[in-house]
Amino acid sequence: MKILVTGTAGFIGFHLTRRLLENGHEVVALDNINDYYDINLKYARLNQLGIAKDCAENVDMLCESKKYPNLKFIRLSLENRQELPKLFEKEKFNVVCNLAAQAGVRYSLENPEAYVDSNITGFLNILECCRNYGIEHLVYASSSSVYGSNKKIPFKTDDNVDHPISLYAASKKSNELMAHTYSHLFGFVTTGLRFFTVYGPWGRPDMALFLFTDAITQNKPIKVFNEGKMERDFTYVDDIVEGILRIIESPSQKRKEEGNIYKIYNIGNNDSVKLMDFIDIIEQELHIKAKKQMLPMQPGDVEKTWADVDDLINDYGYSPSTPVKLGVKKFIEWYKDYYNKKDG
Repeated sequence: MKILVTGTAGFIGFHLTRRLLENGHEVVALDNINDYYDINLKYARLNQLGIAKDCAENVDMLCESKKYPNLKFIRLSLENRQELPKLFEKEKFNVVCNLAAQAGVRYSLENPEAYVDSNITGFLNILECCRNYGIEHLVYASSSSVYGSNKKIPFKTDDNVDHPISLYAASKKSNELMAHTYSHLFGFVTTGLRFFTVYGPWGRPDMALFLFTDAITQNKPIKVFNEGKMERDFTYVDDIVEGILRIIESPSQKRKEEGNIYKIYNIGNNDSVKLMDFIDIIEQELHIKAKKQMLPMQPGDVEKTWADVDDLINDYGYSPSTPVKLGVKKFIEWYKDYYNKKDG
């Protein structure tokens, strides 16, 4: 298939693009390479895909990968209402996987406009292009944050999610509502994926595993919120990508025939790990004891997440299964290699 992947310089987008290419698909990769975190990490991910930095720096211009003949990249923002339709018209995609978004719960308290621009306006532009250019299937990233402070555990996709506690969560819930509307009105298949705390090699520097590993290796204290009384459904990035792949590669026509054109899935490890146990695993892998700065709960944060993945199992025969200890080990191996850090 010919697939547009947005957010390719991002963590999940990079891993997904590589797998799609390995599976023989043709991919057009899109990213605006914003400076929410270190852009050098984004360029390094693109370099792994054969996209040179000087090529990636050119705005609104398609460039070809030096590594994958079936990959092209364009630096473009979803908010660009003039250039995005031109891309759709020219490339004639079968499937769109929208992973581009302004990420981060805490940052949404400081810079709310970025979330409206990228996650609301940008997503609307994607939906309009899907409607106008005959896209068969739109797969898009939602988030476990939509569950807010739901007390019912594990989180099921039919739970009420009308009470988000961050603007980031509200923007992701809005995406689900917008996708439902477009599926209903225009008849194309949409699938929303609620990701649960994704981690692994090439991960985001604003996420807990990266922050903890970085601080511990520099002998700096780590910030432990809610006095450590937190639990997360940590999901290894390869498991997330496998779930996305199964959904992308399944026939969307079958969904249409079944009248099942709008779906939401959780993609999580179907387990909840105590934050202090997670830190303990990092300490064991680094062979360093962390200095802990115990802090109160952060606004917009939740105490516990846990994904019910029964729908994913029933519809695609798949459930993430990478143990946290193994996933943390793989991340730390990558981290040490990327930053040229020696053991001890």
